[in-house]
Amino acid sequence: MKQTGFIFDLDGVIVDTAKYHYLAWKKLANELGFEFTHEQNELFKGVSRKRCLEILLEIGKVKATQIQFDQWMIEKNEDYLEYIKHMDASEILPDVPKVLKYLKDKNIPIALGSASKNAQPILEKVDLLSYFDVIVDGNNVTKAKPDPEVFLMAAEQLGVKPEKCIVFEDAVAGIEAANAAKMISIGIGDAEILAAAKYNFSDFTQIDVSFLNTLIS
Repeated sequence: MKQTGFIFDLDGVIVDTAKYHYLAWKKLANELGFEFTHEQNELFKGVSRKRCLEILLEIGKVKATQIQFDQWMIEKNEDYLEYIKHMDASEILPDVPKVLKYLKDKNIPIALGSASKNAQPILEKVDLLSYFDVIVDGNNVTKAKPDPEVFLMAAEQLGVKPEKCIVFEDAVAGIEAANAAKMISIGIGDAEILAAAKYNFSDFTQIDVSFLNTLIS
């Protein structure tokens, strides 16, 4: 077993794709005849696409047949893919490449643990794919966060014990999943919202080499 492994969520941690999800959900809500706000969008953080649509329909008080439900899921994803088609390295959140490069130079195993089914193409578009030894995403898991499945699978594929893994997350469900997996959770974002994390930073610009070394050792 290797000593330490690092696992990163994608949306809101490495890249800000949340805005594209929001635009796609908002478009669907408008087509169904109601508004969808940024505040309501907070409910969607770290949640599977199916559950997001269920919440959206609850917000709009819209009833759906299974056929409609499946069609709207496809429609939302097609809109989202259209938005992310134009992504490039400028979409990477501040200092993420610096942290990834530091870990890579030290031969620390790195995994992605994300609910996104589009993780691989996004990492390709922003030119970060080569940093990741393992990618576990929505195509590999059956249980959504806060279930720890995605992180436990990533640890196993990295060859690192769960308690030796460090998880970077921006969503409450993700922090809960990391904690349930007995991993060290690091919240990226609002410390009040992510209070259950072991450590909190507003973004990667606050994370220095000495802190990374502490985690590695």
